Amino acid sequence: MANMFALILAIATLITGIIWCVDKFKWAPARKAKLSEAAAQAGNSGENIAAKPPGWVETAASVFPVLLLVFVVRSFIYEPFQIPSGSMMPTLLIGDFILVEKFAYGIKDPITQTTLIPTGHPKRGDIVVFKYPKDPSMDYIKRVVGLPGDRVTYDPQSKTVTVNPGCSSGDDCHSALPITYSDVQPSDFVQTFSGFDGNEVGNGFYSLPQGESMPGGLRLATRNETLGGVTHRILLVTQAQSQPGSYYQQPGQPQSTWVVPQGMYFMMGDNRDNSADSRYWGFVPEKNLVGKATMIWMSFEKQEGQWPTGVRLSRIGRIH
Repeated sequence: MANMFALILAIATLITGIIWCVDKFKWAPARKAKLSEAAAQAGNSGENIAAKPPGWVETAASVFPVLLLVFVVRSFIYEPFQIPSGSMMPTLLIGDFILVEKFAYGIKDPITQTTLIPTGHPKRGDIVVFKYPKDPSMDYIKRVVGLPGDRVTYDPQSKTVTVNPGCSSGDDCHSALPITYSDVQPSDFVQTFSGFDGNEVGNGFYSLPQGESMPGGLRLATRNETLGGVTHRILLVTQAQSQPGSYYQQPGQPQSTWVVPQGMYFMMGDNRDNSADSRYWGFVPEKNLVGKATMIWMSFEKQEGQWPTGVRLSRIGRIH
């Protein structure tokens, strides 16, 4: 869908640009010359004559600069995205509107996503928008946990991550990076479920002061994770039973362990027990990277699939 919009925008910019150029350098001078000739025959000087173009030409010519500006900004500088789910809570909430820095990881062709000019690579801890590898028409947003050559291990019991960089094979790696965690504390968020029969499905996240509760709700836990020099909060469902049997099984690697291939990245959501990420479907190719999330420019109080009920002005600003 995003690529289709980019294609439509590019075509509209091209068509209106052609009309603008033809009118400016061919049709407008021809109209002026014709009117000047008519004015001369009538005995007028013909100076300062400007013939009005046809309505459709005038509209296309006036729209072209706007479309060109939108096309350049959206394709190469910043693109707006809306956060549709709670997988990146508490860093990003449902209803946040963010700006993504498109040039952070390369200047790309907006249609084919081919890198035209390399400008950098993701770092551990970056929040990145990317094309979902199993369906590139969908945009996902997660945090970079593993870089090319990293061995990433996730302990489903302690819900902690271990990263060993510099792996040329599954057994040849450098010492683990210093990833630290604070103590687990109750968070400000309550998750509601459709049932508590062992197969419950979360259907809402609500900010609720500690000590309060709501029907069918379960208070989430939080702790700080320091990864690659970036400290951020993560959410946990301490009562949830991890299902490592559902994880992506990389050939030649133990369960819950992955060695990131060259040109690939390992992504995880900050809402660790509510995120479909690389643990479940594997790695993200570098060509799928869209850009780095940098700031929240608007935030609406809402639930997934529902209309907004308010505005969260306090959330506007850079993403931490």
